[in-house]
Amino acid sequence: MSKRTLAFFAAALMAAPIAPAWSQVKEIPWGTSAVGSAGHKALVVLADVLNREMPKYRVTVQPTPGAIVTVKGYATGQFEGYYGADIAFYELANDSNRFKGFKASMKRQPVQSFWTFTTEVGTAVHSRDRAKFKGWADLAGKPVFTGPLPWDVRAQLERAYGALGVKHQYRQVDLAAAGSLLQGGGIEAFIIYTNGETTTAPWITEASLAADWAALNPTASEIATLKKAGFAVTEVNPAAFKRDVHASKVVLLPFYYGFHVGLEVPEDDLYQMLTVIEKNAAGLAKADGSFAQIAKDMPGMQRLGVAAAADLVPIHPGLAKYMRAKGVWDAKWDARVAK
Repeated sequence: MSKRTLAFFAAALMAAPIAPAWSQVKEIPWGTSAVGSAGHKALVVLADVLNREMPKYRVTVQPTPGAIVTVKGYATGQFEGYYGADIAFYELANDSNRFKGFKASMKRQPVQSFWTFTTEVGTAVHSRDRAKFKGWADLAGKPVFTGPLPWDVRAQLERAYGALGVKHQYRQVDLAAAGSLLQGGGIEAFIIYTNGETTTAPWITEASLAADWAALNPTASEIATLKKAGFAVTEVNPAAFKRDVHASKVVLLPFYYGFHVGLEVPEDDLYQMLTVIEKNAAGLAKADGSFAQIAKDMPGMQRLGVAAAADLVPIHPGLAKYMRAKGVWDAKWDARVAK
């Protein structure tokens, strides 16, 4: 090859546009709750779809002690995706409880970008004690496992107990031991919950093998007090637990959960991500019942989630674009779109 030809190719290479960094595969280490939790199971299923349908991104599932750890982890730069609930966003916005004093450590502001399902929390006791407990007030002074300390489900249930004035003895136990401790009397009650009113967490299913638990519903007067305190209340079909819960209905308190990313994912990419999720919603629900609500009404779930958290954290512009396209956006949220 002549010197002249070599010079031509060298000049051509120098003139060629360099591919922007964003055109490379973008890693999203996405935080979720602990292995065995409903959140971990759901993100594994979601990540499989996103990695298949959006090849320019690679989602890796990062289990943590609890969802709140992922919100804090995103805010401090540890994760690019997080598992955020409206109750966590409430505490963050109000500098309270698990987020007390945290704002000084934040490097970036979490935003809401995809609302996935409701999680509904309640209480179970051993079936042999059904006559002993008539409502949640009867748990006063009793050892109760309301969930691991960082978990949002625990925060929701503890907040409800507080509204009712129930001063129980909190017991921190290993998830794998909850059923055996209930069976042996080490605890007298533990938290139960469903995702999307359809399925429960793997650890609760495992606890059911060790103890014959029964759902303990709040009394009618307790339900009235909870509603007055601002709690939503729903009745879930016992079939969600796939076992005999010794009750014809299970009264639970729902809140909203989402798998969120920040502004590092551009508006159009998040819009595409939400479109991909909606297209695959039926398959997601088949793999994990937690996704049943978005399979039924994906835009409607986004509207409900945003309505619950619009005043707490900003809204990703990609989510706003998706909601406008689906006709579920409210103009009163325009000022809450993140920039």
